Amino acid sequence: MKFLLLSTLVLSLSSLQAAVTPTELVVKVRAGKTLPDFGSQSKVQNLFGNVYVIRNNDVSVLEKQLKNHPNVEYTERNYRAEKSPLPTPVPAPRPPEENKSMNAPQFNDPQVGKVWSFADASQNGVSVNAAYKIHGTSATETITVAVVDTGIDTTHEDLKDVLWKNEGEIPGNGIDDDGNGYIDDVYGINTLVRDSQGRATGNNKDTHSHGTHVSGTIGAKQNNGIGIAGIASNVKIMGIRTVPNNSDETDVDVAESFIYAAKNGAKIINCSFGKRSNEGGNLIPETLKYIQDNYGVLVIAAAGNDSSDIDRTPTYPASHKSDNLLIVASTSSSGAMSYFSNYGKIGVDVAAPGSSIYSTTPGNRYESMSGTSMASPTTAGVAAEVLSHYPNLTPVQLKQVLMDSVTKVDRFKDKMVAGGRIDLLKALELARTIK
Repeated sequence: MKFLLLSTLVLSLSSLQAAVTPTELVVKVRAGKTLPDFGSQSKVQNLFGNVYVIRNNDVSVLEKQLKNHPNVEYTERNYRAEKSPLPTPVPAPRPPEENKSMNAPQFNDPQVGKVWSFADASQNGVSVNAAYKIHGTSATETITVAVVDTGIDTTHEDLKDVLWKNEGEIPGNGIDDDGNGYIDDVYGINTLVRDSQGRATGNNKDTHSHGTHVSGTIGAKQNNGIGIAGIASNVKIMGIRTVPNNSDETDVDVAESFIYAAKNGAKIINCSFGKRSNEGGNLIPETLKYIQDNYGVLVIAAAGNDSSDIDRTPTYPASHKSDNLLIVASTSSSGAMSYFSNYGKIGVDVAAPGSSIYSTTPGNRYESMSGTSMASPTTAGVAAEVLSHYPNLTPVQLKQVLMDSVTKVDRFKDKMVAGGRIDLLKALELARTIK
């Protein structure tokens, strides 16, 4: 599994070998049929619809029994890839591009000038400053954005006031107060640590840094006189820990995270991770369709950092085909595509700033990271701001608005579908015309 962060150490995905998780099996039951009885040794979790995950000490025998069962449409094993170390953030000197965004009187956050992506389209940014100057933030609706990542620092000075909170849950009492199947899920869940019943737990603390960094780009508190500002003005961040510090996330964990986010009101999910192997092939695409059809969710995903054409060499989840999945390449402050960024005339939709992005990291710190992992939350922040002004947009409409309002870049026309960099100002203007 490769986490989509740029590192000075380039990790080759071609060397990663997928391995099955021996204790988890995905089972889809045919329409109108019932789930076969697995006995007391198996723990059964309904992910969504007719899709279940069965947990047992060894599911290999169970898998053989179910493959030809008349009630079962398919079974899939849950896979892991080889573990790989994640890079760490880079402390940011004052970058030369910082001055581009200093003219931002609508923000009193002292370090907002370091967020170069706020600059206008003519300066290779996404026109955040211009959009707020013209459109402001009045009469907007709060949008919940789920960050499915390494977790989140819930105590960070620039994030604590923008966190989604499960009001039906009483913190720390060890009880599933709201009856949603999770204990103490106050700020989200952790699918990496499960209790004796196989349930994801509620401690979503970020012990790496990536999820906290992504969250700040989307929605760090604006105008609090502290640190930076996020792109979205009226947002709640739901932190879901699904990516381990050594990467190697699984499809079952990702699917459960998406379902949890959708059921709890997230309208946008940021997905800054990926892998080359698509072992089962069914679970994630069916999850994407389910959350679109039933909850109206747009998923925004990073294209990857292998400098490759994903039309020829797919990466997942970016290469899944789904109407509510938007794939993002990375650009630099010079306006060019970042040297590490994946691309694809068919498989990549838009580009967004992803090189040397300054944002929040755990412990009230602020640092820079680079990668399509950073371009994805830049896009998610723009999407959340547009949706907060025009909350009736469907996921497909919102995706189309973001694609149709890009600032065109000639050299991008054969690198992605939209052929340009996202633009908040243009997106707001276009969204206003959607009936």
